[in-house]
Amino acid sequence: MSIHFVKRSQCHLAWDNSISPVIHISSGETVTFDCLDASNGQITASSDITSLASLASLVFSQLDQVNGPVHISGAQPGDTLRVDVLGIETADWGWTALIPGFGLLADEFPEPALKVWKLVRKVDGKDVCGNGEYGYGWFDEKKGIKIPLKPFAGEMGVAPGKAGAHSTIPPYATGGNIDTRHLTAGSTLYLPIEAEGALFSIGDGHAAQGDGEVCGTAIETPMKVSVRLTVLKDKPYVKTPHFTAHNPHAGTEQFYCTTGVDADIRDATRAAVRNMIAFLKAEHGLSAVEAYMLCSVAGDLRMHEVVDMPNYVIGMMLPKSIFTQAS
Repeated sequence: MSIHFVKRSQCHLAWDNSISPVIHISSGETVTFDCLDASNGQITASSDITSLASLASLVFSQLDQVNGPVHISGAQPGDTLRVDVLGIETADWGWTALIPGFGLLADEFPEPALKVWKLVRKVDGKDVCGNGEYGYGWFDEKKGIKIPLKPFAGEMGVAPGKAGAHSTIPPYATGGNIDTRHLTAGSTLYLPIEAEGALFSIGDGHAAQGDGEVCGTAIETPMKVSVRLTVLKDKPYVKTPHFTAHNPHAGTEQFYCTTGVDADIRDATRAAVRNMIAFLKAEHGLSAVEAYMLCSVAGDLRMHEVVDMPNYVIGMMLPKSIFTQAS
């Protein structure tokens, strides 16, 4: 099987099915991407809080670039792309900022602010922080505030079927800036394919983030990420991003998650539940009534992404452990 690699320079700034693929692969093959941070290199490890010129002079049209696109042989509209996240390596630094006009409370925090992090990562496979995590960063060492690193790619998506250029800043039904912190190494993302070849792209490395990313930035960092891309023909119910992942609050517990993506937060929430009902009907043979009740007694709704307008990403999460027989 071929080894595929996408370089930092092989990136684009819009979701657009007319963009030529940087590589062509077969279904089931693995690709490693080398990605700059979401500032596209405009903020560096040497940027500091005493010089906010790096924020004031940000070229917004260059933000949130994604690497790709990758054409997967046999992918057709109506199929599903399975994205297995195999491994993620962050840089040894990252940044968090308040960017005027961005974030849930942008009107209350109009002044720019910047924090550059030193990231302590696993070294030669050794657990440097002593708790099984990837690594850590000090938010404030004097005050004892230490952040465990759980890296993931904020942007993962395929080209939309609709012609034209679509901004990489908001999330869409085809993925994009979904900023979902549960998509760490070992997780699997399912995306609805709308364009021939799928045209998958990835970027926006995050070393850590809370659900919602309320100020508009996480610990932004360059990253190398490896994914396996597989075309599936048997999951027509996947209409928005779905995934399986480890539950960050329950050790080794895994969960299913369906999402709703919409400009109205209530409609996004309703869509997340509807999509879980469709999943449970297809994968576990439940009736719609049974699935709806199961969502109410065992499912958790989460705000995955609430700041990249115009769309919200709401997730319905269901623990896999409640299913005691294989589907």
